[in-house]
Amino acid sequence: MRIAAHDVGRFSRLTAGCAGLAVATAGVLATAYSAPPDLGPAAALVPAGIALLLQVLPAGRVVRVAAPLVALAAAVLGATALDQHPAAAIATVLAGLGLAFLDVRVARFRAADPLVAGAAIVALAGLVPRVFEDPDPRGLMPPAVAGSLLVLALGAVLARPHEEPDDRQEFASALLQSMNEAVMVLDANHRVIDVNRRWRELTGHGPDEPIRLDPPPLPPTGGDWLMPRVDGSAVPVLATVATIPDADGAPRAYVATYVDIGDRKRTEETLNAHNTELREANARLETALAFKNDLTSMLTHDVAQPISSIASLAELLRADWADLPDDIRLELATKIDKNTQRLIKMMNDLQLLFRLDTGSVTARQAPVPLLEVASQAAAEGVEIAIDDDLAALADRGHLTVVVQNLVKNALAYGNPPVRMTGARRGDQVELVVQDSGPGMPPELVPTIFGRFMRGAGLGLFIVRHLVEANGGTIRYEPVEPRGARFIVTLDSAPI
Repeated sequence: MRIAAHDVGRFSRLTAGCAGLAVATAGVLATAYSAPPDLGPAAALVPAGIALLLQVLPAGRVVRVAAPLVALAAAVLGATALDQHPAAAIATVLAGLGLAFLDVRVARFRAADPLVAGAAIVALAGLVPRVFEDPDPRGLMPPAVAGSLLVLALGAVLARPHEEPDDRQEFASALLQSMNEAVMVLDANHRVIDVNRRWRELTGHGPDEPIRLDPPPLPPTGGDWLMPRVDGSAVPVLATVATIPDADGAPRAYVATYVDIGDRKRTEETLNAHNTELREANARLETALAFKNDLTSMLTHDVAQPISSIASLAELLRADWADLPDDIRLELATKIDKNTQRLIKMMNDLQLLFRLDTGSVTARQAPVPLLEVASQAAAEGVEIAIDDDLAALADRGHLTVVVQNLVKNALAYGNPPVRMTGARRGDQVELVVQDSGPGMPPELVPTIFGRFMRGAGLGLFIVRHLVEANGGTIRYEPVEPRGARFIVTLDSAPI
């Protein structure tokens, strides 16, 4: 149907062009064969026909300016004969004005329609002279002029601009409203010209509601963007902005397109959450694997040694019991007991390690005298310098394990003398265990409180966790010129 309408329009304009050419030719002939030559209505037909011919040519700047000027010239030339040929002059003036204002609209009506209709009516009256009683020859017009004016009026009707622009505008509006993407059209000053149905749905506007977003939601660049809604929320969209230039290349309008990507964002968030869970699970697996490897290494070396010693000593004692003197028997039994106690200590430490890893260790805090705990944990060669009135708020069992492990570490890896001192620091107390050994190698300091350091390696790891479970801290300091110092800080408490 659109192709057929287009063909009809082309045929109408072609017919109008032929009519203009015929009128101009008739005007030339009527003017040339009149005696004497008449420059009135017959001569006005020449520019009128040319104006009609120009109206149907392809619209260019020269044609748009020349066609109305030539038509106005025809109207002026026809008006010069009002005193001699009033009917023909009036018809020519109306036809010229109609051609000059062919593209002009007043409201929704064409200004040329009544002018062309008037010219046609006057021309018809000129072809029927009998309708006048005692007709005055001056009031009539030659049949050739009247016929040419009718042809001119018909050509003007056929040359009228078609409704195709309006049809295109209606089609473009229908296309805009039917799009699944949200579209907003703005002028060069970013004022909203039009929006489609999907844009209203996306921003929360009603079908006929005025735009309540000021300034209009225009993203600075394309890509993912949060589009504001009238309720204050925002919806994720994929935005694009296209500039519509004018003839000089300057921005004439802008077209912004928004595609709702809420479902895609929710899918991405779900995948990110799953990926986070997977990363956390992998981290836990890596930690568990490292713990298993460290535990296997410790059991292979440190736990196997006392078990092997116990087995060897027990076998020797059983095999040579009758031949061994009592003092040797006692020495062997003492070594077996010592290794057994060492093994029991390792198993207790492992049990506590598992509880620390699972977070099941809780501190039952109460005032604990530091001197009392230090005295219980002290061994031969350990000096104590702690006041009687110094107490910490801690779990007694935990604090005992902490002090025992620090003293054991100082005796095992340091040199005497080993000193335990205590001091009050404001609302806190400090317990210091210091030896005179070589100190900790610098490369081991960052991991000094990690698992499985120095053989059995559970001591300092357990110490750190038990101190932190009681709300305290522990740190290592080197001593100049020789020695290592571990400082435990806990909340102070009255005895």
